[in-house]
Amino acid sequence: MTTRTIAELEADLAALRAAAERAGTALACLFSSADEFEAEVVRVRREQGAYRSHGRYWRPLLSLSVIGLLVLAFWLL
Repeated sequence: MTTRTIAELEADLAALRAAAERAGTALACLFSSADEFEAEVVRVRREQGAYRSHGRYWRPLLSLSVIGLLVLAFWLL
């Protein structure tokens, strides 16, 4: 194990602080507010098709209607 002088420890701490400051500025957000960030998230998701209706509600209704018509047709015959 090597011994370190106080000057070396202080130099290492200064380097660590400088690295932490650089890391903090590298992670800075591109948006000035949370509203801008959320608006951009919604815009990107719309472009990807996340909010489109895929007919989830019509398919079960259509299936029930066809089954009901078939049951009615067989019941009347």
